[in-house]
Amino acid sequence: MLLRFASVSCWLLGLGLASAQPTGPKPTRLPLNDLSAFRPARANWSVVGDVMANPYQESALTVQPGTSVLANQMPKPTYGDQYNLLTNMEHGDLDIELDYMIAKGSNSGVYLQGRYEVQLYDSWGVKNPTVTDNGSIYERWDEARPKGTKGFEGYPAHQNAGRAPGLWQHLKISFQAPRFDATGKKIANARMLRVELNGVLLHENVELYGPTRAAAFTDEKAVGPLMLQGDHGSVAFRNIQYTSYDKVRPALSDISFSVYKGRFDKFDQEPVLSKLAFEEKGTAPELTPSVSHLSNDFVVQYKGILKVAEPGEYAFDMALHSGGGNLKINNQTVVKPFQWEGKGTATLPAGNLPFELTYTKTVDWLPPSMRLAISGPGFRQFVMSSAIGEEPETDPILVDANQTPILRSFMDLSGVPGPKGGPYRVVHAVSVSGPEQVYYTYDLDNGALVQVWRGQFLDSTPMWHDRGDGSSRPMGMVQHMGKPALFLTKLANNQAEWPKDTTGSSFRPKGYVLDANDKPTFRYYTNGSLVNDAVRPLENGQGVHREVTIENAGSGLTARLAEAGVIKQLDNGLYLIDGLWYIRPDSGTSPVIRTVNGRQELIAPVANGKVSYSLLF
Repeated sequence: MLLRFASVSCWLLGLGLASAQPTGPKPTRLPLNDLSAFRPARANWSVVGDVMANPYQESALTVQPGTSVLANQMPKPTYGDQYNLLTNMEHGDLDIELDYMIAKGSNSGVYLQGRYEVQLYDSWGVKNPTVTDNGSIYERWDEARPKGTKGFEGYPAHQNAGRAPGLWQHLKISFQAPRFDATGKKIANARMLRVELNGVLLHENVELYGPTRAAAFTDEKAVGPLMLQGDHGSVAFRNIQYTSYDKVRPALSDISFSVYKGRFDKFDQEPVLSKLAFEEKGTAPELTPSVSHLSNDFVVQYKGILKVAEPGEYAFDMALHSGGGNLKINNQTVVKPFQWEGKGTATLPAGNLPFELTYTKTVDWLPPSMRLAISGPGFRQFVMSSAIGEEPETDPILVDANQTPILRSFMDLSGVPGPKGGPYRVVHAVSVSGPEQVYYTYDLDNGALVQVWRGQFLDSTPMWHDRGDGSSRPMGMVQHMGKPALFLTKLANNQAEWPKDTTGSSFRPKGYVLDANDKPTFRYYTNGSLVNDAVRPLENGQGVHREVTIENAGSGLTARLAEAGVIKQLDNGLYLIDGLWYIRPDSGTSPVIRTVNGRQELIAPVANGKVSYSLLF
């Protein structure tokens, strides 16, 4: 097995907090009962109840009456600012997330402050995104520049994380507005702090030197409206919510510290420390763990003043991965005594409040480490401590799809609950790649296709780093098929529940065989039949094709192609699964939709010993 190693610096505590951010300001939902949130209302835009887009019909968007969805019906590009929509709301620093649906061949964009565009585009099947593709930060433009260089400073998405036209996609943006001094002079450029598309991070901390092409404004300001582009084709939006950050952040001052020698494992040191003589004492310009000459078995008690400008609820997130501690503000315990990581909230008044943090170091193999993050009304979470411990550099272990096209590992399915509360773990998972940049994971224990994705292949760092846990992780836009279950079974009647496991099916896995192109066909026995299950990426990168052939297929054998909350049969022969992926059955496979226990299933009787279909996403 050949693996590719890429060197990065891993911050010990930063990794520890990445998945659990403290509670911050509550987002505001942009009302979509009518067009009153926008200025002015445009004739090509309307508020509707639902939308559908045919993935094979150019710029086609059909709507249904109602509210909650913002639809732009533009059968063909008709360029002009008069088709774009601007919000009444104006913003500076902003977090925004929304769902959008792009029609086939369409092009739109979300412009922060009406000036800086994140591109929305039908990039279905694109392997190497450019600045015009879905999720990219669009380029700036200058007609005065020489031919071939008029477009500049664009940032392509680092992989294609987009879905097919007609499917809902989820976009998250954290934006930092440009900064200006008292005279109006710009002193800092705008930044895209994070751009995530369908759960994949595409951009981080990208500096924007000026408005991108086709912006509503050519100047730069501290605030501006959100703009949705409407002149390049049909698009729809829903669930638009945002959080503005325009308040002054708390500041810590007058920091003093006292160091006490000794090993304290209880992490609540105040009663003990009051009786001890200090080892060192002093002041510090900022909160830092590196104030003691001792390497281990010591306690530092920090005191200072926390200046709070805005009253309200504040959330604190602490990590002291070389020991533990606690936090008091305004003479109240905010983070209770803890080891390694602790969280807490407090309702604070405005003013200068006493601050006290106790840190005890007890882990001798780690350097002193500290991370104190705070979030509250009207400002983003930020780290108040000046330094954190850095663990030795770790090389992530990334699987090169060209060199290692098949990898067996554990696979945790995020979003699919497991029996013990965490994600469901497939313990006999086989992940398969290909040059089409479309990948899938197969569960040998159930004969099930459990997930597909596009973009990049696998991160196997959890499998091989340090002691490892045997798992790998997809690195692109993942579409789960739900909890793994048998693909084939015999149903007693049309309303019989699909089996939850392989009990009574005589299921027996037989591994897989490789074809001339080293593509696997999975084999297993079930219900007295030998099954060959071949999953192949489509050449255009738009999904996978699955052909399941059954030798000695008995009567009554049924296949389940999908299980979901909502399954819709479309006029073009496709089945839409929860608005997130399509099933396209081949000739000879005739599925039907049924509802069991409030969930819908797409099932097909086995005919002539075969079931075949394409999964498009």
